[in-house]
Amino acid sequence: MAAENIDEEMVAKTDEWRDRVAEQERCGMSVKGFCKERGLPEHQFYYWRKRLRNPQRPVRFALVDRGIRQAEPATQAELELVLASGERLRIGAGVDAATLRTVLEALRA
Repeated sequence: MAAENIDEEMVAKTDEWRDRVAEQERCGMSVKGFCKERGLPEHQFYYWRKRLRNPQRPVRFALVDRGIRQAEPATQAELELVLASGERLRIGAGVDAATLRTVLEALRA
């Protein structure tokens, strides 16, 4: 049920940005002026425009473990990112580069 809410929110956010990008293209205003007039971060506009124009392959697997448990030995992951929230993202040696980019973009959004 929680996954359904997240999917619905993502669809709504995508639709909202699709409308914004289309509106900017129709009005002919510069991206900078359009974003300033609407109070939108310019970098987010460019991010969404690129994302909407070049949809990537869907992520085949993404595990988010929010549970608290004992720390695993660092040898199990090649790279571990500690997020500002304190959560950890462990990245194994065999991770696909495109999948990793998709996960990192999702974290930045």
